[in-house]
Amino acid sequence: MQEITPEELSDQLRDGEDEPLVLDIRHEADFEDWHIRGSINVDVYDELTNDPEQAREALSDLPRDERMVTVCAAGVVSQTATDVLQELDYDAVTLTDGMNGWSRVHRHAEVPADLDGTLIQVARPGKGCLSHVLVSDGEAAVFDPSHYLDEYEAIVEENDAELVGVFDTHAHADHVSGAAELAARHGVPYYLHPQDALAIDATPVEDGQTVSVGSLDIEGIHTPGHSEGSVSFDIVGAALITGDTLFHESVGRVELGVEAGIEDSDVEQNAATLYESLQRLLEQPDDALILPAHDPGSPEPPVTATLAEVAERNDDLGRDRAEFTRELASDIPDHPPNFERVKRTNVGQESVPTDELAELELGPNNCAAE
Repeated sequence: MQEITPEELSDQLRDGEDEPLVLDIRHEADFEDWHIRGSINVDVYDELTNDPEQAREALSDLPRDERMVTVCAAGVVSQTATDVLQELDYDAVTLTDGMNGWSRVHRHAEVPADLDGTLIQVARPGKGCLSHVLVSDGEAAVFDPSHYLDEYEAIVEENDAELVGVFDTHAHADHVSGAAELAARHGVPYYLHPQDALAIDATPVEDGQTVSVGSLDIEGIHTPGHSEGSVSFDIVGAALITGDTLFHESVGRVELGVEAGIEDSDVEQNAATLYESLQRLLEQPDDALILPAHDPGSPEPPVTATLAEVAERNDDLGRDRAEFTRELASDIPDHPPNFERVKRTNVGQESVPTDELAELELGPNNCAAE
């Protein structure tokens, strides 16, 4: 069996030199829903499962001069694709664990923020998730970490810092947060707004509250709407960690908490609340960097834009209150996979075994309103 690990593939795609052709053999609908950026789809999943000989004709049309990496959900059927391609004299290998493995990949890069310290963005291209690590004067804080904690501990260690706090901007609906576990592992506070800490032990972070990391002050700005406990974090006016409240080209959706059964509000009320939260963020400095918790596609860190740039290109910010509320309450995109269980897990109402976490959160994030 010839395989390539998700990390090795990530490095090759990131370097941009001698990139392989990523061949996704899943059903077209699954590919359209979630795939590796730049990959192509040849839907021969059923043929490869039932009679691999039937897939030979479709696979024979692929370019001969490409080095190929085959992909499916878990790396099983794609191995059959690799076998057929090799029989056809193609240079092909299989992505280990398929999209399951791709979901584990993390990349990081420094954010060019004007700070007395270092701000590092951690991107998870398979999920479109973004998290951040702030380092100042030997202290570090982590924002919105995934449950792959080694990624963040390595960054803190690389920067010769001591972890002093872990923050979640809200109770996420698309991935299981590792914030509470990371904080417990290091004996430091886990900061979460009380309205999202329904059944979980967390240090409350309220509107206007300031937490220091080294020489930097982090101010919490309560920005509900996407989630009742959504908080944006202002790092000395230079950077705004906005969670799922404000993205660069969209805003957070407003129905997930209601449909997960953990909010008493309704969708229209949440949309109106989100509108008011966004008006507060628009009062921040124009040159503040907007750092959301997600970016569509396969983000390459650092993903940044100033507030002025976001205001210019984000159509949602140009709507008046009535139009904004009407559009967000009526135009409901596809839900993130298993969002009810993920949301309940992140507010402490459900416990998911460690060996089930990866499968629970597979798929696209779908946390933006559009």
